[in-house]
Amino acid sequence: MKINQTVRFLDRSTPPHILTLILLASISTLSMNIFLPSLPNIASDLNSSTNIMGLSVGIYLASSAVLQLIIGPVSDQIGRRPLILWSLVVFCLSTFAAVFSTSATQFLILRVFQAVSASCIVLSRAIVRDTTDSVEKAGSKIAYVTMGMAVIPMVGPAVGGLLDYQYGWEASFWTLCFLGIVILVISFFDVGETLSDHGQGFFEQISTYPSLLKSKRFWAYCLSSACVAGAFFSYLGGAPFVGNEVFGLEPKNLGLLFGAPALGYLVGNYIAGRFSTKIGLDKMIFLGITIALLGISISLVVSFLSMGSIFSFFGFMTFVGLGNGMSLPNATSGMMSINPKLAGTAAGLGGAIMIGGGAGLSSVANFILSPGSTEVPLLVLMWTSVFCGLCSVIFASYRNKRINAAN
Repeated sequence: MKINQTVRFLDRSTPPHILTLILLASISTLSMNIFLPSLPNIASDLNSSTNIMGLSVGIYLASSAVLQLIIGPVSDQIGRRPLILWSLVVFCLSTFAAVFSTSATQFLILRVFQAVSASCIVLSRAIVRDTTDSVEKAGSKIAYVTMGMAVIPMVGPAVGGLLDYQYGWEASFWTLCFLGIVILVISFFDVGETLSDHGQGFFEQISTYPSLLKSKRFWAYCLSSACVAGAFFSYLGGAPFVGNEVFGLEPKNLGLLFGAPALGYLVGNYIAGRFSTKIGLDKMIFLGITIALLGISISLVVSFLSMGSIFSFFGFMTFVGLGNGMSLPNATSGMMSINPKLAGTAAGLGGAIMIGGGAGLSSVANFILSPGSTEVPLLVLMWTSVFCGLCSVIFASYRNKRINAAN
């Protein structure tokens, strides 16, 4: 497909409309967090515990990570469109089935199949790179796509909490299934194929992993995104426990507060979309991670002084969202710029590393929080993750300066 064609909504002969890309990027995130305020009720109905059901986040993320190792090279071979459509079909079927789960095991298995929706995030970013002619513009456009995506997780937990309060936890999954069908229909009519070069086979694509993995810049961008996003994934795994066990919040109230990071993410995405081309990728990533680290540091100090509260914990999480919103689109663009011909592969591999790390941190968050715990262990875990991200982006900037000096 010719790059930078005029976009017409529901016209497959032009690149997908940005609204479609936003919806594709959003469905996976919504599936990740809309039901979190309902975890205690799901655990009760399925004769399990909140900690066990909390693994539904880690399992979802781990499955997404494995899937993205495959989705990237497959999409670079057969195209973006067929994978998007089939992913949405599987997502809708597994979400429908989750409503009728009778045990924690069934529920967790179906979460594995729901994770196929994560491919839509990878493919929406790859489509941006397919249809954009510079790294900076790609980073800016990805930021706008994920800015719209940020609205969904911001309201998702609140909506999920209210649905649980009015109709039970199953209502969140009925809502997800309906939205999945709507996005599938829109994608069928709007998403044309944007991949212009199908030259390499699947195993040839897989064979390019070593060349990416040998790139120090690729690792630096991957780890910077994985670590700052890891703080958010830790929050996803631990915040339901903190809200319910530490602060005694009901699902509907927890849902309203749970979306605090997404509010910051929305603002951060706007800043990235507006200023990335002027400030540059590395500086924007550095600023974003620094802001996230500052927010967690303040929250940690407040909690250490035994002054922690509902509002200090959830309020300072907006800084984590702000930092993620500023840094992640640019780090993703940086990954895909290592070899533009392997944009899908790089997006998938980078996404797998990021989400795989997030799955691990989410599980660690569940492990370190036990009856009687405060919010401090979770904040320490988040601080450590973001600090490692800061070190990674400093290294990426150093490598880029050396490469530019050599040229």
